[in-house]
Amino acid sequence: MTADLFGIGPFLFEDPRERSERAKLTAFLKATGLAGFSRDPTLGGHVTGSAFVLSPDGGSVLLTHHAKLDRWLQLGGHCDGICDVRFVALKEAYEESGLAHIRMLKTEVLDLDIHVIPASAKEREHLHYDLRFLMQAEVGDLHISSESKALKWVPLDQLEQYSTDPSVLRLRNKARDFGG
Repeated sequence: MTADLFGIGPFLFEDPRERSERAKLTAFLKATGLAGFSRDPTLGGHVTGSAFVLSPDGGSVLLTHHAKLDRWLQLGGHCDGICDVRFVALKEAYEESGLAHIRMLKTEVLDLDIHVIPASAKEREHLHYDLRFLMQAEVGDLHISSESKALKWVPLDQLEQYSTDPSVLRLRNKARDFGG
């Protein structure tokens, strides 16, 4: 099974780094099939969906101070068996933000990032094959979920004050290239 069979492609941008990541995702899904969207600990990883949510004016991004990782990140989470990653990313954006309406700016994948999640008392180290989508908040007030310490609208030009993670900064740059 390939990533395209699960409706994951196409990608908004594809550079050599992303082509390499996509090849790894495709190999992972060929080996795991639908189980790759679960949290099966024997697989060594799973697919996740993230949302880079811009403010209504497009000048800021909504970040969550992740409770477990203690870092400022984009919204997102586990597929838990659902292979429609766009749906998962949008669902997680709603659940983690409390916003009443968020729209997908583009159906293509904005970014793919494969990263290591460190071992914890509950799970061993594993990979997240994180598919990221560009969205925009339209209406609603923010409400912090149990997965977060805080939520904040961060101006895109001040993002480095909250995160120096290259994958988060790459999302900002891609959103700007798109016109966000």
